[in-house]
Amino acid sequence: MPMPAAEIEALIRAGIPDAQIEITDLAGDGDHYAARVTSASFQGMPRIKQHQAVYAALGGRMGGVLHALQLTTALPD
Repeated sequence: MPMPAAEIEALIRAGIPDAQIEITDLAGDGDHYAARVTSASFQGMPRIKQHQAVYAALGGRMGGVLHALQLTTALPD
């Protein structure tokens, strides 16, 4: 069963409370998403650590209930 975009957003927000999150359903199937996560908490972190923080917020759902996530992380302007 696909994971709804709202659930992905809620999980990320719970783990990274100050995040601005944009989620796009890439294939229209509720199974392949792109997420842009912007957070001041990423300051000083290399990109890999930023991505790991998002994956940690998703609580191990990547590769299981959440099949594919194209992830972009950024600092606020």
